[in-house]
Amino acid sequence: MSKLRILFLCTGNSCRSQMAEGFADALRGDAIEASSAGVVKHGLNPLAVKAMAEAGVDISGHVSKTVDELPDLDFDWVVTLCGHAAETCPYFPAGPDGRPRRVHRGFDDPPSLARDAKSEEEAMAHYRRVRDEIRAMVERIPESLED
Repeated sequence: MSKLRILFLCTGNSCRSQMAEGFADALRGDAIEASSAGVVKHGLNPLAVKAMAEAGVDISGHVSKTVDELPDLDFDWVVTLCGHAAETCPYFPAGPDGRPRRVHRGFDDPPSLARDAKSEEEAMAHYRRVRDEIRAMVERIPESLED
């Protein structure tokens, strides 16, 4: 059986999409070939790296990239993780088999939530919550995409 090829797309490819790709690789690498990208590049968020390390997943080697920088991949699913990406998602033409299927699974933006945090620990609470929500979605793929 071939792996599901999934693109996780977010605004800046700095946090949520990186977390989703990291979990897909670490937890579902046998069934998913994951990629992530942003509408623009914001650079890898260090608190996202820290939150994922706490969950046992190393994304420190990931690089923030745009869709235009991806190799020519044929995706089964394009999953937008934030409203801005859903609204500005590049067009992925569906082939005769209906692929790629596009679905929106929105998650709060940890950097925005943590903007007024008084300490790194207070900020990390937002990253951890969103990280855990993304993990739950990834663990249930493909069901979580078809719901």
